[in-house]
Amino acid sequence: MEAVAVLALAAGAAGYAAALWAARHRSPWPVRRTVLWFAGLGCAGASLLGPLAAAAHGSFAAHMVVHLLLGMAAPLLLVLGAPVTLALRALPVAGARCLARLLRSRPVRVLSHPVVAGTLNAGGLWVLYSTGLYAAMDASAPVHAAVHAHVLLAGYLFTAAVVGVDTDPHRGSLRLRAAVLVGYLTVHAVLAKRLYGDPPAGVGTADAQLGSRIMYYGGDAVDVALLVVFFAQWYAAGRTRAAPAAAWTAGLRPPARSRPGPRARRRARRAGPG
Repeated sequence: MEAVAVLALAAGAAGYAAALWAARHRSPWPVRRTVLWFAGLGCAGASLLGPLAAAAHGSFAAHMVVHLLLGMAAPLLLVLGAPVTLALRALPVAGARCLARLLRSRPVRVLSHPVVAGTLNAGGLWVLYSTGLYAAMDASAPVHAAVHAHVLLAGYLFTAAVVGVDTDPHRGSLRLRAAVLVGYLTVHAVLAKRLYGDPPAGVGTADAQLGSRIMYYGGDAVDVALLVVFFAQWYAAGRTRAAPAAAWTAGLRPPARSRPGPRARRRARRAGPG
């Protein structure tokens, strides 16, 4: 399954690079977006390949590090890379219209709803650790790959629904997204505490306690980053709404009366009351 991960990561890197090349004649693409995208691919690669991925097969603590990188850090970085916006800039007109129609389609609208995306993300974690699915990961390579694919895709979908920077015709309100984000953070923390005392079958006590601590405190670190991005977007949206209101209010104010200068006042005194 490592070959599949390598191909997927290579496709993500090559696709983004190709889009950058295709859109090179347009306005400059922010360098930070490119850095964030490839950093996200790096997080995903570190969790799927190499020594960490190997250690996760026998260690619940290492598995939790993979969860944080693949399901939380990588999705946040990839979403902030704005791949959909870049694709719309890079594609020809016909291709961009097809992509725009896909984004407006009913299935995408349902899946990108914050409540649905949050349920898929948090619910998937509860199913993974509350059933025999976690044990099945080590016994079956296809199950292992499917779980990792779900963790990454569900994490991306949730992050895009809550703090996405790409154009989204169905984006939920800020208050709805705030409620979903708080709900997800709560569920994630509760699950981490539950795993401390009730780990999946076959996980030792010491390993479970270390893994649950990694999930709880490491998750907090990524959650802080999510909150910073979210409230930065909320602040920017508030300033955007305030600008037209300020301009409209300014248009209702009477023009300021200019104060006459010294010469005008002297001429007025010479002219007298008549």
